[in-house]
Amino acid sequence: MRSYLILLVTLFFFASCQPRGTSENPVGLKTTEALRPQFHFTPQSGWMNDPNGMVYYEGEYHLFYQYYPDSTVWGPMHWGHAVSKDMIRWERLPIALYPDSLGYIFSGSAVIDWRNTSGLGTEQTPAMVALFTYHDPVGEQEGRIDFQTQGIAYSVDKGRTWTKYDRNPVLPNPGIRDFRDPKVSWNEESHQWVMTLAVKDHIEFYGSPDLKQWNKLSEFGKSIGAHGGVWECPDLFPLKDEQGNTRWVLFVSINPGGPQGGSATQYFVGDFDGKKFIPIDTTTKWMDYGADNYAGVTWSDIPASDGRRLFIGWMSNWQYANIVPATDWRSATTLPRSLSLKNRGDHVWLASTPVIEFENLREEPVEYQDVLAAIDTESKPIPLPKSEIEIIIQLHRESSNNDFEIELSNAKNEKLLIGLSGTLNQYYVDRTLSGTIDFSDVFAGRHMGKRIGQNDDITIRLVLDTSSLELYTDDGTLVMTELCFPTEPYSSMKIKTASKGVVTKSVHLYPLKSIW
Repeated sequence: MRSYLILLVTLFFFASCQPRGTSENPVGLKTTEALRPQFHFTPQSGWMNDPNGMVYYEGEYHLFYQYYPDSTVWGPMHWGHAVSKDMIRWERLPIALYPDSLGYIFSGSAVIDWRNTSGLGTEQTPAMVALFTYHDPVGEQEGRIDFQTQGIAYSVDKGRTWTKYDRNPVLPNPGIRDFRDPKVSWNEESHQWVMTLAVKDHIEFYGSPDLKQWNKLSEFGKSIGAHGGVWECPDLFPLKDEQGNTRWVLFVSINPGGPQGGSATQYFVGDFDGKKFIPIDTTTKWMDYGADNYAGVTWSDIPASDGRRLFIGWMSNWQYANIVPATDWRSATTLPRSLSLKNRGDHVWLASTPVIEFENLREEPVEYQDVLAAIDTESKPIPLPKSEIEIIIQLHRESSNNDFEIELSNAKNEKLLIGLSGTLNQYYVDRTLSGTIDFSDVFAGRHMGKRIGQNDDITIRLVLDTSSLELYTDDGTLVMTELCFPTEPYSSMKIKTASKGVVTKSVHLYPLKSIW
């Protein structure tokens, strides 16, 4: 019986690995498709989750992603592929990596081997090298714990075609069930490639001279940070804080155990000497307090002349990712974001803002002044000219106890609420009445995110797509990403306060163009 089950799994596995014509030859999307985001990346069809292998090369931003072309629920993982000149408008390319006899192609990263340390390219044509986790479904079915290993593949034609290394895996499993998601970068201090790997409940660092041979350097995190679930999808990179100090930021995605109960990404700020990461504090910090930003990592090989650290995440949550409303596709990415560090008190905090290229989608703005005076408790309704819109509200609170709420609504009285509780010093997004919510017992609710400071001059930036909201405020140190599924577009906005004493300085509405 056991052999029969293994045979079934194997047959299913290899059947899923065959190329499909529809996924290889994508066509333009219909802009009227229900719930399709109009400026967030989505697959044309099928299932998508974690972004993978983001790398910049010769004018193109590459986005690979966990992809299953044959269903809108998770299945045998491939690497989908898209490229962009600006991280906003994307061209879908054929599937880059298919499962093979070693397993499904789980998450990982990609780098340009400029020095040809691997020998897989040349100095004139450096190889683009993908590092990924092989997940062996047969080994998992047999009850083994060593079914995840690390493999590599390479391309010498700008990522259009790929060759898997003939001696995979390059990092065998030492006997640990969760051993995955390699994020690799070149470290000048130790003059080697450094792999940041998620290992069950902690991070392990490995070093290599050539991307093929790896030795363990150190571990981090067994007794630090949030441990409500398995650690996944790490990233390690340097950033300067506002005082000019070079710090290292370590991302660790966790599922479950996030601030809203499901999946989320925590981060640590510290120092890295090429072998070992040491945090400067052990406070648990979240890069996004919304329910729907997970497994995000940053682009490799961004030119020094650009200087930005650029990020994108998966816009969903494992609590309900397989059952959110969809047609023949499921899941989107967040907006690409530029990351920075802010010094606030004794801590260094991560800040996120949409990349400047996003503003090229803005159409002619509509501006309102004096929407809410200090004696008011509610503004007049402000019509929203489009369902895809950016809203920037500048306001002042006369007291740090003053609250406010932004209500987005439609003719069916569906409401998405965004606000600040003055007494709690926390922002919230409430999607209890936001539209379609009955597909999940945990989707509806009010999600809270605690502010770092008490500044009473506040700028709220809301980015509203067909089925999502992104909130940026407090210089980007407070971000919340939330899915929402109104049955018709939100068409009106009000600003409210229960305490009075809130003054709006300006309201700007920017209708946004579709990228499709």
